[in-house]
Amino acid sequence: MVDVSKWPLFSLLSTEELATIRQACVFGTSANEAIYITHSSEVFAFGLNNSSCLGTGDSLSTIVPKKLDFLRGKKVISLSYGSGPHILLATDDGQMFAWGHNGYSQVGNGTTNQGLSPVLVTANLQNKKVREVACGSHHSMALTHDGEVFAWGYNNCGQIGSGSTANQPYPRKVTGCLQGKTSVGITCGQTSSMAVIENGEVYGWGYNGNGQLGIGNNGNQLTPCRLTGLQGLCIQQIVSGYGHCLALTDEGLLYAWGANTYGQLGTGNKSNHLSPVQIMADKERVVEVAACHSTHTSAAKTQNGQVYMWGQCRGQSIVIPHLTHFTNTDDVFACFATPSVMWRLMSVEPDDFLTVAEALRKEFDSPETADLKFSVDSKYIHVHKAVLKIRCEHFRSMFRSQWTEDQQEVIEIGQFSYPVYRSFLQFLYTDTVDLPPEDAIGLLDLATSYCENRLKRLCQQIIKRGITVDNAFTLLSAAIRYDAELKQEQLYDNNSGNDIVINFRVTQTGAFWQVDGAMLKEFISRASRCGAFKN
Repeated sequence: MVDVSKWPLFSLLSTEELATIRQACVFGTSANEAIYITHSSEVFAFGLNNSSCLGTGDSLSTIVPKKLDFLRGKKVISLSYGSGPHILLATDDGQMFAWGHNGYSQVGNGTTNQGLSPVLVTANLQNKKVREVACGSHHSMALTHDGEVFAWGYNNCGQIGSGSTANQPYPRKVTGCLQGKTSVGITCGQTSSMAVIENGEVYGWGYNGNGQLGIGNNGNQLTPCRLTGLQGLCIQQIVSGYGHCLALTDEGLLYAWGANTYGQLGTGNKSNHLSPVQIMADKERVVEVAACHSTHTSAAKTQNGQVYMWGQCRGQSIVIPHLTHFTNTDDVFACFATPSVMWRLMSVEPDDFLTVAEALRKEFDSPETADLKFSVDSKYIHVHKAVLKIRCEHFRSMFRSQWTEDQQEVIEIGQFSYPVYRSFLQFLYTDTVDLPPEDAIGLLDLATSYCENRLKRLCQQIIKRGITVDNAFTLLSAAIRYDAELKQEQLYDNNSGNDIVINFRVTQTGAFWQVDGAMLKEFISRASRCGAFKN
């Protein structure tokens, strides 16, 4: 579940008010405006109120949330904001409302008068139900339930897709290459527009000076143009940053193109790309990507719940996707985007959907669903035979050659400690290890016995990174317990002239890890007195 209090603006609300929030969106040039919807479907707004973007009927700023009575009882399904800012909002009954900055008719009411309060946008949308909205800097788009795309507002670069650069005062259906096709997703850059159709093809139009349309050149397009660089791929999600785009395929592959001044493409450099290029190819399957037209920040979440960020992050340019400790992409924008806006209408309610990796993690050691127990040090660990067979050759062989359905479904383990064996089984569910270095030595021994090479590497990393002055002797003792051979090697420190390195070698694996520092003289002395070293 996302914590809205990570956005500074929400620190103005009491604990009681925060508890009422179901959905929220922070926006504005300085992330100084916010709209939120409560569990009882009441809509509130507060903040700076630039261009009357709060929809409160005036242009006054407020630190006290004001209720938008016009939207009371409406269930909001989509919300987007421009740079003016102007706001588009769609409800579950297919209605669309707009307000805020309207200097280019981006509100869609046929005028350029500022929208002080939400107005229902109906022009050219009779008998149409809107399911999704998107805003560029000063233009707007809407996607209907029957897959049609409408655009209106500022059109200096062709972002309306009308074939000209004349501003569009009312919603206008985007045709051209989209004619007769069913669109399933839309997104806007600052002055560009993109649409995904039901077969996974992507079309773009508008400004293309940085290659953000991904069509292989940097010429503006006045009508939709298909991205041939994604041919053969089925795109299921697309998002736009200020001048770049990210696209996610149905197989979890991630592609990026466009502006790259801040490394927002994640390619390892700052060169623009005119056509889609695959990124994060060495990572787990990606399940979500994030960007928004008011930032140069990118984020992605993988199937095992890992969240990466890159691009402009708190003033730094991160050119390669960086693994964070966040659990969702929204937190990346709260903590590192400039401005710290929300990239989407954010749901505060717990997401009932779990990825496969999340579901496996949740069910580890669950007595309710397990069909097998391990007994270690008189404690039970609950697991699923199918998961063990899929994830580990040791168990696959054991169940195939020894296991029958009428056997008692409790396996006694005496060779390893409870923390070690539980961590091993948890690794089979999560691909992660969370053990202190002392226990990681035992897990390394287990991984060697079970021929789990990746687990061995993880244990070696934990041990190498975890050695300190305080625990070095404890690790030495643990290594001895697990039949490790210890070898003292004198290595010369060019800076201090001290002999600084001890290499521990586990006999079975041949793996080395090092202890650094002149402070090891005392450790060496203590170890030698115990007769630990062998020549």
